[in-house]
Amino acid sequence: MEQKVTVPEIVKAKATGRPIVALTAYDYPFARIADEAGVDLILVGDSLGMVVQGFDTTLPVTMDEMVYHTRMVARARRRALLVADLPFLSYQVEPDRARSPTPAA
Repeated sequence: MEQKVTVPEIVKAKATGRPIVALTAYDYPFARIADEAGVDLILVGDSLGMVVQGFDTTLPVTMDEMVYHTRMVARARRRALLVADLPFLSYQVEPDRARSPTPAA
């Protein structure tokens, strides 16, 4: 089995100009196909609200639905880096209430 793609490998690919292959998947079969095809990154996007659920917008997508779809994709992938969107308003919307992952310089 090939080694899993990591964030540092994605950063290195970008720095060296190597194309990064990314694809959106919402379920096991498509994630499996993407992973076996060798994509670097699989995104579970909140766009599933429109593509899978038939809404006109991503706004109705819930955290539970994102977790459900992300779990399916996680079971399918063996190599690709997995990234998932947070649904609308599931995070702080005011900059002064958001936490920075690194201290300010």
